[in-house]
Amino acid sequence: MIYLTVTAHPDDEVLGFGATSYVLSRGGHTIYNLILSGDVDARRHRPETEVLMANTNSAQKIIGAEAPVLGPFPNIKFNTVPHLELVQFMERHIEELQPDYVFTHHPYDLNNDHYHTSKACQAAVRLSQRKPVKPVKGLYFMEIPSSTDWAFPVDGQTFQPNTFIEVGEVGVAKKIEALNAYDGVMRPYPHPRSNEAINGLAAYRGGQAGVKYAEAFQLVYQVNNFG
Repeated sequence: MIYLTVTAHPDDEVLGFGATSYVLSRGGHTIYNLILSGDVDARRHRPETEVLMANTNSAQKIIGAEAPVLGPFPNIKFNTVPHLELVQFMERHIEELQPDYVFTHHPYDLNNDHYHTSKACQAAVRLSQRKPVKPVKGLYFMEIPSSTDWAFPVDGQTFQPNTFIEVGEVGVAKKIEALNAYDGVMRPYPHPRSNEAINGLAAYRGGQAGVKYAEAFQLVYQVNNFG
């Protein structure tokens, strides 16, 4: 199977999907991470471009993903980009990479770039209904610590996990290792992007599902062929 994450910034792909990526890659699956703002130029504590690119590549290797696919969109300014431009950029890569499953941001997320990424991705995964390409079998929302969890409910809309992927202690350890490969991303406890909080969230999600450590997702749709 081919799995694709569509995220706004370098580190989002690890925060939301890192442990799952490691587990799936070990099982022989292929993982691609499409990161829309590859150079994340407005980020506080951002390292030099060469260091950032090295960090991003190192993180992918740790979680077993393919080389990252980096977009040109302006950090914290996705609201200035025409919606169609975001959708068509994603569609080109969906057509090229042919993913079976796509994971992206929850639309009711504190980060505005995440919101626009999610909205565009929801349109892009329907490409097969407009063009003869391989259909996406399922779309899921992911949770990003210090973003999804900090959002206030809008009309009762919040992240509602209903899909849990067991990742084990090793998966969580690889996720934390990959996050620490990014200079300036992690914070001291009790920040949500601390080693302790990342480990604790995985333990909590695992406890919800009755497994030893998990990452949680919200299923948007999935196509099943029964019988």
